[in-house]
Amino acid sequence: MSTMTLSLPESLHAKVREVSKQEGVTTDQFIAAAVAEKLAAFLSVEYLEERARRGSLEKFRAVLAKVPDVEPEEYDRL
Repeated sequence: MSTMTLSLPESLHAKVREVSKQEGVTTDQFIAAAVAEKLAAFLSVEYLEERARRGSLEKFRAVLAKVPDVEPEEYDRL
């Protein structure tokens, strides 16, 4: 585990203390979880962008062409 000094506006710090207390976790745990969630979001975007670069519009259209052109079932209509 490493230590980091973090400067927060007092209003944000107060909210972090309040919510972490309500959730029954320490402020350190709350902040670590928040950072982990933000990293996961960023990494997901990078992953999806990489997958999109490997995609092929021609292959997508070929697969889509195999889908029958029929009306959806009544229960599946918008």
